[in-house]
Amino acid sequence: MSSLKVENLSFLQRGPYSFEVAAGAVLGLRGASGAGKTLLLRAIADLEPHDGSLWLNQTACEDLSGPQWRQRVAYLPAESLWWYDRVGQHFSMAPEPQWSQQLGLDSEVMNWEVSRLSTGEKQRLAILRLLQRRPHALLLDEPTASLDSDSIGRVEKFLLDYLAQNSAPAIWVSHDQAQLERVSASRMEILAGGEMRELI
Repeated sequence: MSSLKVENLSFLQRGPYSFEVAAGAVLGLRGASGAGKTLLLRAIADLEPHDGSLWLNQTACEDLSGPQWRQRVAYLPAESLWWYDRVGQHFSMAPEPQWSQQLGLDSEVMNWEVSRLSTGEKQRLAILRLLQRRPHALLLDEPTASLDSDSIGRVEKFLLDYLAQNSAPAIWVSHDQAQLERVSASRMEILAGGEMRELI
């Protein structure tokens, strides 16, 4: 069981931010475009220069290399990247069949050309690729923004099941307030000036 703790985190003249996400819990985060939601996730993922402390349970970010930290605290960007021609080339091993099924993916999708994928399929595959590494915490930047309503429900359930089964904390960014109310027990908002406030 791991909690994710942020202490006096500041970056690019934003912050300092301090909060903690308990094991298995979701912190919902919203804010206007440009308020710094993505930058916050990237700073927590150690992808942006920052001051302050980041902890996953008793392990400090500064005690690990960036790749080692991100192996444990995994970041899902709003737009996934694909650099090989075939889908399966992006996976170090075949994903669990039940995971693909739960996400509504075709059983042959690993053999497909990336160029054949819809935006929604790319996003669901990016989630599958991320969780294949069995991270201990998730940083989710608009994970369902490109999905239809059926797929949104599938992905929400899939991610929440993973978090519960692995006692993993998550920060979930979304513009959809109704979604944040479904997936998170606590919610915060980043205001245009960078200030963070708790939402009731």
